[in-house]
Amino acid sequence: MFGDGETLSPCCTTGHLHEGEPTGNYRYIDGCQVYFKRPPSGSSENAVLLFTDAMGHSYTNNRLLADNFAANGFFVVMPDLFRGDPVPDIISAGFDAHKWSTAEPQLQQTEPIIRAVIEEMRKHGCRFIAAAGYCFGAKYVMRYLLPGALDAGFIAHPNWFDSDDALCVRRPLCVVAGENDMVFGGEQRRQMEKLLKTTGVPYQMTVYSGVQHGFAVRCDPKKASEVFAKSRPSTRPSSGSSSS
Repeated sequence: MFGDGETLSPCCTTGHLHEGEPTGNYRYIDGCQVYFKRPPSGSSENAVLLFTDAMGHSYTNNRLLADNFAANGFFVVMPDLFRGDPVPDIISAGFDAHKWSTAEPQLQQTEPIIRAVIEEMRKHGCRFIAAAGYCFGAKYVMRYLLPGALDAGFIAHPNWFDSDDALCVRRPLCVVAGENDMVFGGEQRRQMEKLLKTTGVPYQMTVYSGVQHGFAVRCDPKKASEVFAKSRPSTRPSSGSSSS
């Protein structure tokens, strides 16, 4: 098991709230609320399906991430993977992380959402769907990098997944991590690389120095190293390379 398995680590819920006003919209797909944003062209042909961290689809930083993908030419869809029960933006002293993590088998509620959203996106003109997954969401990017589902994937500082998820990968994948990540550290990165090699698919793994878990979502905007690491990730993996 990589990271903390199904344990919510403190580093998964700490960081900085970013400034900006999200400009996307909400709708429902098969009973699940999704945040979506169209690119300037209005086209839905090239799309990004964004799987969030535990903070969920209404968290300001996640909506700003979605808006940024849209500004770069992608139609973006970000579903509520938690059906209205994400980790709160401000965690109170009474919040029980263990209880939240184990309240319901996550696969049972999340995978039907993903299948319904992908089907709806294909039905409405999304010819190429790349997925971007952060922390918790990385697991589901890997599980759906399959023919007929997702066409390419990007994951940042992954958590909550196991070796079977990495072995599911059948489409190109880009992985980015922080040097000081206590959840997805050096040993976990090396294990993932070994597993990805066995799949035979193109992959890229990049490690950024001086940054911790969560940098791609909740980096400190006053720290140049964190801002650089956040701004560099790409959803276009290159073939079979690794910088770890």
